Amino acid sequence: MSIAPTSTPLRKTAQIGFWMATALVVGNMIGSGIFLLPAALAPFGVDNLPGFLLTACGAVALGLVFAQLSRAVPGAGGPYAYTREAFGDLPGFVVAWGYWVSVWVGNAAIASGAIGYAGEFFPWMVRTPLLTALTTLAFVWTFTLVNCAGIRAAGWVQGVTTLLKLLPLAAAIALLLPRVPSLEWSGVTRAHFTLGGTAGVATLALWAMLGMESATIPADKVKGAGATVWRATVWGTVGTVVLTAASCAAVLLLVPAALLSASSIPFAELARGAWGSGAARTVSLFAAISALGALNGWTLLQGELPCAMARDGLFVRAFGRTSERGAPVTALLGTSVLVTVLVLLNFHRTLVGVFTFFVLLSTTSALFAYLACSLALVRLRARGRTPGSHGVTAWLGVLGCVGALYSIGAIAGAGKEAVFWGVVLLLAGVPMFVAVRKGRGVAQG
Repeated sequence: MSIAPTSTPLRKTAQIGFWMATALVVGNMIGSGIFLLPAALAPFGVDNLPGFLLTACGAVALGLVFAQLSRAVPGAGGPYAYTREAFGDLPGFVVAWGYWVSVWVGNAAIASGAIGYAGEFFPWMVRTPLLTALTTLAFVWTFTLVNCAGIRAAGWVQGVTTLLKLLPLAAAIALLLPRVPSLEWSGVTRAHFTLGGTAGVATLALWAMLGMESATIPADKVKGAGATVWRATVWGTVGTVVLTAASCAAVLLLVPAALLSASSIPFAELARGAWGSGAARTVSLFAAISALGALNGWTLLQGELPCAMARDGLFVRAFGRTSERGAPVTALLGTSVLVTVLVLLNFHRTLVGVFTFFVLLSTTSALFAYLACSLALVRLRARGRTPGSHGVTAWLGVLGCVGALYSIGAIAGAGKEAVFWGVVLLLAGVPMFVAVRKGRGVAQG
């Protein structure tokens, strides 16, 4: 049996343009993390400033890395395609394997986070661990079916939810701006800069900014992909970094430190202080919408990545099949089955415990993919594979090195446990690669 995938040619309507591609980047970067971030940052005091600046520079550098790689290696696949082009099948597969697992594990985390916010409006969702698990799976399968309808349907959902999730961030910034001249730092609990505190802030802030590569994975479904993916990645990353930094600063500066450090809804506390309890509940609703919008975007990627791998003969054939609307239905359904198993295996844990475990595994795996892609840019530039004049390509090597150094620092800052499980996950892909290659050899023989 041949491993080459079968698929139906895409119709022109099964594509997305610049705004939907940008919404995919922004919507995936702004999930549930940003709405919890200020409370986590409150104890770090003045270390927030250098930590956030470090993360902002690193995130923008990585965004530029992916933007340049999208020009050097056109087509779908994102981190997988770039690593494979630079280093070969095995590194490409291992990175793709780790990244793919991080995506669907992360989807379990995002869905769990959405339950935490939605539970304020529907308490029955969090009444028992089993009800929480079943509600989580209801969200997972709802957005799986949306994506099975095609990338245009998923794109519209992403666009609407992205606009809605920006409203509480814009409101926080609007509260901050008029008061900047007279502000005092209400969140200072440590008055002196420390290296450890800066590193802690940088790691936490990065967790809330993962996803700048989102538009590169379904690049074959983006109109004018060569220019559109580049623009969506750059503008989406820069815009998200600015919004995240400004809105988190608003919460840190305007909400008293004692209240902030004890709160699980920091943006809602800011709204409560300014406009009352009704506004606080509205912000919590937007936070739930934000998490669900991110779940929709990452569900898209959980199908597109294995589909691209299957088309290259590096994954099971069925995952390469697409519907007449270009949706990788088999990959979407198969991956959501894995999410379902993961949620059911962990439903006995507390909601916070499940969320923390999933985030730990997902974030570290993504960081390894970022490191591989930064090195891929350096490699492709050395081989003359990056477009542009000599002056333009010269700085690409520097950009790749900056991205690699930042990724290494972020991996180190994630801690020994996170690095251990990340390495275990990557190594688990090696026997899968061997099995796929062996199956291809048998099929071709």
